[in-house]
Amino acid sequence: MNNYPHEYESSLQQPQRFWLQQARRLHWFNEPSEILSQRDDGTADWFVDGELNMAFCALDYHVDNGRGEQTALIYDSPVTQTKERYSYRELRDQVAQFAGLLKKYHVKKGDRVVIYMPMIPQAAIAMLACARLGAVHSVVFGGFAPHELAVRIEDAEPKLVITASCGVEVNKVLPYKPFVDKAIELAEVKPRHVVVWQREMCEAELQAPRDVDWQQALAEVTPAECATMKSTDPLYILYTSGTTGKPKGVVRDTGGYATALRYSMNVVYGIQPGQVMFTASDVGWVVGHSYIVYGPLLAGATTVLYEGKPVRTPDAGAFWRVCAEYGVNVLFSAPTAFRAIKKEDPEARELKHFDLSKLERIYMAGERLDPPTLEWTQEVTGKPVYDHWWQTESGWPICANPVGIAEYPIKPGSSTLPVPGYDIRILAPDSSELDANEQGAVAIKLPLPPGCLTTIWRNPERFAAGYLREFKGYYSSGDGGYKDDDGYVFIMGRTDDVINVAGHRLSTGEMEEILAMDSAVAECAVIGVSDDLKGQVPVGLVIVKDGVTVDAQELSARLVQRVRDEIGAVACLRQIHVVPRLPKTRSGKILRRLLRQLADGDTQVSIPSTIDDPSCVDELKEQLQR
Repeated sequence: MNNYPHEYESSLQQPQRFWLQQARRLHWFNEPSEILSQRDDGTADWFVDGELNMAFCALDYHVDNGRGEQTALIYDSPVTQTKERYSYRELRDQVAQFAGLLKKYHVKKGDRVVIYMPMIPQAAIAMLACARLGAVHSVVFGGFAPHELAVRIEDAEPKLVITASCGVEVNKVLPYKPFVDKAIELAEVKPRHVVVWQREMCEAELQAPRDVDWQQALAEVTPAECATMKSTDPLYILYTSGTTGKPKGVVRDTGGYATALRYSMNVVYGIQPGQVMFTASDVGWVVGHSYIVYGPLLAGATTVLYEGKPVRTPDAGAFWRVCAEYGVNVLFSAPTAFRAIKKEDPEARELKHFDLSKLERIYMAGERLDPPTLEWTQEVTGKPVYDHWWQTESGWPICANPVGIAEYPIKPGSSTLPVPGYDIRILAPDSSELDANEQGAVAIKLPLPPGCLTTIWRNPERFAAGYLREFKGYYSSGDGGYKDDDGYVFIMGRTDDVINVAGHRLSTGEMEEILAMDSAVAECAVIGVSDDLKGQVPVGLVIVKDGVTVDAQELSARLVQRVRDEIGAVACLRQIHVVPRLPKTRSGKILRRLLRQLADGDTQVSIPSTIDDPSCVDELKEQLQR
């Protein structure tokens, strides 16, 4: 049965009625009666008089309704050879106990808490404990440089920082406490306390009385009850990169976010209570917030928290092993993860060792999913692979294949259709709406549905300037793309990835798709570099698959011709660099802006702390400027 057209239309025409129905999937202490309150700028607050608690909805509710013994969280750490399971009751009790610890150190409703943790269960426990008390957590990716952590501490002004003694990267132990100490030294705002989870492979030295040993202090506290939160109260601040260099603190509310996540677990991911979801990301990113911690638990599902990599921990069969061992129903990661698996194991020999009979669907997001990666993953697994598009700012999917209410044919390169609640338009620079198959700016007509950002922390002006001013009455996503004749949405990349070659606007994303189709190419990136004659010209960078021997000049010539055949001579892609690696963030996104700076000979290049391997920058700089 196809319920999507009716549900989508209802979400736009009768949003208050539609979202009240979805909100009733949650346990409210006081059910909302005022569903939508619009602001002067066109944005909205949702369920403004409703009261609830996110941690109660995610844990206590399920314990109270018969799911207490069901597994809530599975911890799998190939880097430490550790596996643990937590039932809903066990997780609820540990969260309540740690919330009691936070309360002992004077954390209360509205206070901020910075969490700087590796991928261990205590990261999720810390987040949920903050939610239980009504404190606003701000999770910072474990391993960020002290300066980056200091900037976030200054902006959030936390009463307390929660960390672990170390993280583990493949076979390397990374002490966290020195980073935290340095960040606090750099920051003008000083947290009162630092709570440290001691890991046996590297115990941290504590500075009394500021520092608190998590394990020791826990024995001396009383479990805390859930605070009653307004729907509009902030749940967390999540910092995302800004063009000005200063990170933006995206603010998420409580009730709208909970409602959107609960809805998406069924409609987007098709997850039912008791099923298992493995989201291979990090709690430091929005994907980890939404679909490792909060979303699966709200839905009464089992979530897998994985401390490892898609490859090298120990091999390219890592994801398949986790799926088989825990009966995973839905797997979600970034395309980069699957490209890494494909590069190491192009014939998918490792997959043959594992039973994936319970795996129903695979999801990818976080960057453009190139058709070759989609097709390879479908072919070797025999499972449907769904691209879907969303952002840190949205908090949950904007475009997806709505498998919970309908299933549409997969079109490579498309994230399928707008999710109910999102009124997506493709706009020209003058704000006029473009026809099908015309590329433009992807915008969302206001008001945004529940779950999206409500502001930038302590900077509403930046919120308005960054998202609301480009197109009046719309949220500007910063992405470019188009809709086809069937209404499918194709996201072609950030609008700054559209280059202007002698007056022709060309998508670097489209060129990347063409390069990736070559059988020798494992990964690629196309950037626009300055040119005296044409303004900009595209330059390609490609990584060759493991085990493939190819002449670099022959491959370059072949790829140049392929782009010429597909797009035409107007593309002007004449230069291809075969490189051993590309600069990426730890979440796997290629740092295209950094590549452009290197190619243009920018002498003020700042290597971001989010980079996975800084050592690749110098070799790329030399090759690009040759």
